[in-house]
Amino acid sequence: MNTGAGMDVDLVITNARVLTMDAGRPRAEAVALRGGRIAAVGGAEVAALAGPKTRVIDAGGRTLLPGFVESHLHLVLGGAELVQLQIGGVTGFAALKAAFLDYAARNPQRRLLMAQGAAYDILGAAVTRHDLDRVIADKPIAMMSPDHHTVWANTMALEQAGILRGAQMPAGHEVVMGPDGTATGELREFEAFGPVLALGGESHLQLGIATGGEPDPWPDAATFAADLDKVAAGLAHCAAHGITSMVNMDGNRYTCALLAALEAQGRLTARVKVPFHMKPHMDLSELERASAMHAEFNGDWVRSGFVKMFMDGVVDSRTAYMLHDYPGVPGHRAAPLFPPGRFDAICAEIDRRGLQIAVHAIGDGAVRQTIDGYEAAARANGLHDMRHRIEHIELIDRADIPRLGALGITASIQPPHPPGVMDFPLNTMETVYHRDRWRDAYLWKSLKDAGAPVAYASDWPVTDVSVMRGIQAGLTRVPFEGTTDERLSLMETLHAYTAGGAWAAHFDDITGTLRTGMAADLVLIDGDIEAIPPHAIGATPVALTIAGGRITYAAETFA
Repeated sequence: MNTGAGMDVDLVITNARVLTMDAGRPRAEAVALRGGRIAAVGGAEVAALAGPKTRVIDAGGRTLLPGFVESHLHLVLGGAELVQLQIGGVTGFAALKAAFLDYAARNPQRRLLMAQGAAYDILGAAVTRHDLDRVIADKPIAMMSPDHHTVWANTMALEQAGILRGAQMPAGHEVVMGPDGTATGELREFEAFGPVLALGGESHLQLGIATGGEPDPWPDAATFAADLDKVAAGLAHCAAHGITSMVNMDGNRYTCALLAALEAQGRLTARVKVPFHMKPHMDLSELERASAMHAEFNGDWVRSGFVKMFMDGVVDSRTAYMLHDYPGVPGHRAAPLFPPGRFDAICAEIDRRGLQIAVHAIGDGAVRQTIDGYEAAARANGLHDMRHRIEHIELIDRADIPRLGALGITASIQPPHPPGVMDFPLNTMETVYHRDRWRDAYLWKSLKDAGAPVAYASDWPVTDVSVMRGIQAGLTRVPFEGTTDERLSLMETLHAYTAGGAWAAHFDDITGTLRTGMAADLVLIDGDIEAIPPHAIGATPVALTIAGGRITYAAETFA
């Protein structure tokens, strides 16, 4: 034993089933950490590095992996929502009213009573402001759909937000109006429901994803401190699920400033990548802000360097852009949020600046137009290693599948999203997809087999952030009737949550694999994941999370 070397080894984890995600050495039994980096990976010789001051953890045969990379979530929104009313799974008027009344009694100080997770069919019919007035009429209340693209508000909330009699909206955003000339209470997309969310005093946290803007005026010290606590709550929630790196899909420069402050305070427990949001109304010159964000925030823990766009909405509200009409709605396909030629020019300019592009595209029309834009960028600038991404890809035309691999486009997809797999009802398939298109929905394996790099995520708070539940969803998904099996194997799934996600985020030089010299980002699963039945993986807890060599979460066993 080299005790001299052991003196500066901080932590050794022994007796583990180490899945390194490194093709050069896929398995090991022990890992040693020093100074926030991996000092050694191997067997008994690694355990022997432990000196008198080294902390040694006996993993007891548990699985040790690179820390999970959450490739698509909304950290700030998710952190803020942790204290809001959660109504996922609530159905029927009586249950909805009881939940709101209980929450109202416990939160008398809140200016807006906001609920999260309201199913589109929560009342069995279209929800109106009058329904919510019957729940609570004398205080503003609202509820958000699980996909975060629709809000329903009561009359008082609409009045105080100044939109009861409608409002002019950008294309794709809508205050739904009734025949009497007043708002029905349904608000589609961010610009429409932003005024209601503002009643709760948190609209400045939505600005990036809603408008691409920054808080003006900049939040005061008290607001900034409160926001830091919301982000820290989100980070702690993620750490408990083994997450050590994440691609945050909301945000702006203010988000980066919050994260940088947390890093300076020693409170940042994950590496976070934050986008600049390019909106259809913006001039190309606005991309100078994206380049400035990239220059200012480009560290190992807080970085920007990518531009996020929305090409369409979501299937439930029928705002996802389709190549064919929606079932039962002749002539309705929705529309792309960017005109094709303009989108091509934007992609070429982002790519020219050396920035990555990530586009929300759910319908097959949106996916095709996004691929066309990336193809235009490649024609303009040559095909280089930018790792542009498409987020979601819930429906894709068969002709477009090989185009992702050919252009090196990452498929950033969410195992919890397909209806019937985790928390979303299977009946959505009947209402928004033609039966003959089920074979083209949620094609994870087809995309991977055709050469597309794959990164997995939850889209929290749209779905549960639990990576273990996501792994179970990916492994246990039952093919839709008449379709092929689109599941990836266990190892492919784990890769998409670790090394694949790190590569897709340009974090692969820092994290995603367990190799000497890489960041000490690890997650210890409370069991042997290769021996756990797939249907039980979701209930298997995380035992230990380590980010940058620091324990960010420990189950009671390891506390």
